[in-house]
Amino acid sequence: MGKDLKGKELGKGLDQIKDGKYRARYTTKLGKRLEKKSGKLQVVKAWLEDTKYIDEHCNVAFASQMSVDAWYDYWISIKEKTVRPNTVRNYRERYEKNIRPVIGYKLLFDVEPIDCQRIFTEMGEQNYKNSTIYQTRIALYNMLEFALDSEIIRRNPCKKSLRSNVGLEPEKKEALTIEEQRKFLAEVVGRSYENQFRFILQTGLRAGELVGLTWSAVDFEKKTIKVFRTVEYRAKSGTWQIGPPKSKSGLREIPLTEEAIRLLRVQKEKNSKLKVIALEWKDTVFLCKKGTPVKNSTYDSALFKICNAAGIRVISMHILRHTFATRCIEAGMRPKTLQMILGHSSLQITMNLYVHVTGEEKQNEIQKIEESLLIM
Repeated sequence: MGKDLKGKELGKGLDQIKDGKYRARYTTKLGKRLEKKSGKLQVVKAWLEDTKYIDEHCNVAFASQMSVDAWYDYWISIKEKTVRPNTVRNYRERYEKNIRPVIGYKLLFDVEPIDCQRIFTEMGEQNYKNSTIYQTRIALYNMLEFALDSEIIRRNPCKKSLRSNVGLEPEKKEALTIEEQRKFLAEVVGRSYENQFRFILQTGLRAGELVGLTWSAVDFEKKTIKVFRTVEYRAKSGTWQIGPPKSKSGLREIPLTEEAIRLLRVQKEKNSKLKVIALEWKDTVFLCKKGTPVKNSTYDSALFKICNAAGIRVISMHILRHTFATRCIEAGMRPKTLQMILGHSSLQITMNLYVHVTGEEKQNEIQKIEESLLIM
């Protein structure tokens, strides 16, 4: 069992070396010794899991003659066993829509940096957002890095020097202003999903976390909820996808306001009047009339109608979460506390993505320090 520099056990095949990097080592069934180093423990852990799986289940003989398509099929079959379903779905979508049309026919061994750049450039010309191009880059890099680790190619052609910021900048996701929020809350009264929309504005939950919330995770005495899963409906397969939050930071306990407690009690009463609740959803908090969770697309359709009726811009469930975060900062909540409530892995994500400073707020803040700036 390997240890880190502080003596903590990391597991078989893992350790931390003097320069601070983590190291994973593995010896194949044929006696070949493989090694991976990284500044991040999760990177070498994932590499070790993948390498073990390959050695135990797969045969890559003659892989140098594989087309990119063939290598992708092999690679994604392994990823299905080692990473989250959402990650696999994203890899598949980016490969099938953007990578395959450009290099799928080529031999893996023949892929050059110019081929990788062409994928990103064509996406830019097709008006893809930079965020989507970046996701494509991640999928491509990981697929090729896996080939490099398997010693099928000599280098990864998806180099750092390639430009992937060649698309459209994403639109700013601005929170509702206080006036917009008032109009929204006035319009939502009596509507089917009133409790859900109000609850996000009180807790900042992600849509999937809201759908996945269970009564067993609610503590009325402590006035908290525990977030431990997300639930999302997959229209393509007609199934509900249940899994953990986006990251370890997503596993959290959130304190509840009195309004949030009231909403939960109202919802509990509402659920008690349902004629039928499917056994698998009996512990689920927010249900529709059929006794099942509400689909994400249904929430979006409802928001579209509410916003139009209220005379405000159309928003998404994510903007409700964004609005909660902004109200918290405006009320003086410490950013670090907000980070924990939102379930972000870093404070920078909280500040950069969710906290929008309005013109009115900037004016109020400058007035507070006006006298200090006036030096005679």
